[in-house]
Amino acid sequence: MKISQKEEFNAALLTWYHLEKRDLPWRRTSDPYYIWVSEVMLQQTRVDTVIPYYEKFIASFPTMESLAEAEEERVLKHWEGLGYYSRVRNLQAGVKEVVENYNSEIPHTREEILNLRGIGPYTAGAVLSIAYGVPEHAVDGNVMRVFSRLFLIEEDIALPKTKKVFEQRVMDVIDETDPSSFNQAIMELGATICTPRPRCLLCPVRDFCSAFESGKQEELPVKTKKLKKKVMTIQSFAISEPGGKWLLRKRPEQGLLGDFWEFPQIECDPSMASIDVLKEDTGLIIEQGAAFAQFKHVFSHVTWLVEGYHAVLHDSSPIPEGYRFFSGEELERIPKSKPMSKLLVHLKNK
Repeated sequence: MKISQKEEFNAALLTWYHLEKRDLPWRRTSDPYYIWVSEVMLQQTRVDTVIPYYEKFIASFPTMESLAEAEEERVLKHWEGLGYYSRVRNLQAGVKEVVENYNSEIPHTREEILNLRGIGPYTAGAVLSIAYGVPEHAVDGNVMRVFSRLFLIEEDIALPKTKKVFEQRVMDVIDETDPSSFNQAIMELGATICTPRPRCLLCPVRDFCSAFESGKQEELPVKTKKLKKKVMTIQSFAISEPGGKWLLRKRPEQGLLGDFWEFPQIECDPSMASIDVLKEDTGLIIEQGAAFAQFKHVFSHVTWLVEGYHAVLHDSSPIPEGYRFFSGEELERIPKSKPMSKLLVHLKNK
């Protein structure tokens, strides 16, 4: 694509977008808070998964003030199952800053909005362009894939410095009269047509695509492979008392799945018996029972091989600090990680 083709490119792109765009709930509003919520949810999460979470979240926290004042545990409960929980903690922290420091009005400039907790260059550009109509770039993986093909950019998108190249290309061709539709159209193109396996015959801007012209669309974008993920075996122990309550612990606030409740668990150590590792790690003394679950759970940087076991608490065992018993009804209300929710499903089905 050539910069001189900007007007023709935008006409073709925006005509297609207005005719073919998916009807998504966050596209029915220009409220910057709602768009902020949707963009945070959509990070590393599929659109179909996000829709019900978004609708429930907005119904429960319809204003920035309502989110700012909400108990963190209630907010986490609404995020349960979406993963990457630091996103919602940062969202709530950023919203608090807007309420307290900006009179509940999200800033209109990139410089100011980037000062907010949890807002990076992509989210800043998305909110500014979609909500306020400011011609700003919003470059994520999908956008880099589209532009690597349009402009035949063969630089490695895994390198942080390469992002600047794409940001400049977006600014070269963005439609200043309708940056909201432009950025959403590029996102839509990347999600539905210019996918990892491109559907070039359906592309509305194929005539402008340098990679298609050169027959290199399947080779782009260039991206170095990530290192192999760490794999851990996690053993989780479902300990109940005679009244039917289950013993859970709250994970530390910082780190993976922070502040979520789960059964007592350990990382398996081949050199020691599981009950000895549990006693050493937590002080709990148990008798291990039959297995009831085995599944894989994949995080962005590590894979858990989860094994669930029934267990009985020994009469002499102390209950460590941070552990407590929950009834079945209470279990429904507390925020739980996805692996924990899977374990509960397995328990119910046994």
